[in-house]
Amino acid sequence: MYSRVTLLEIDTVRIGVDDAIKVFTTEVLPRLEAQEGFEGVLVLSTPEGKGMIVSLWRTEQEAASAAGFASGLLEEYVALFAAPPGREYYEVSVAELPAARRS
Repeated sequence: MYSRVTLLEIDTVRIGVDDAIKVFTTEVLPRLEAQEGFEGVLVLSTPEGKGMIVSLWRTEQEAASAAGFASGLLEEYVALFAAPPGREYYEVSVAELPAARRS
């Protein structure tokens, strides 16, 4: 399994953290789920607007091929960020997560 880690900071003057998370879950997540090899995602945030998105992919190739898709998404929502997000790729060495349900 491979991951793409996106570090970001929401411009909380333009949009609140809760609203940004709602945009992610209603607009971005369904599009992520449709990507080949998508295995899941973790969205981490602070009240101040700092965040991390860890998307999980079946193979390194699928993670890399989703990069163009992700760049397009970031461009669509660029006005929500205080600065351009940064991205890195990692091989997942250990994954032990409880089953999660959407609210």
